[in-house]
Amino acid sequence: MKLAADAAATVKPSYLAILDLRDLCTFTDHFLIASANSARQVQAIAERVEEQLARAKVRMSHREGVGEAQWILLDYHDVVVHIFADQTREFYDLERLWADAPKQQLVG
Repeated sequence: MKLAADAAATVKPSYLAILDLRDLCTFTDHFLIASANSARQVQAIAERVEEQLARAKVRMSHREGVGEAQWILLDYHDVVVHIFADQTREFYDLERLWADAPKQQLVG
């Protein structure tokens, strides 16, 4: 989790938070939620997270949304990374949907 958050932070997202889902669901332990104000920066955050976790030999299970770069999802089993365009993050508002999850806001 920390490695993915640190990687995302290096690309200067406008928002970065961790939701702890361990007591709320069975499919993952954490969501890492990041957003940026351009599609290019959304892609850059995803690329940096993928690079850093690949170097650490963390295996990705699934990836979605890379082409549109409005909502990129990187599934690493224990952590699911959601990288949004700012407006898309506000529209889907995962923090509201998972309001019972303890949240650590790192940026924004």
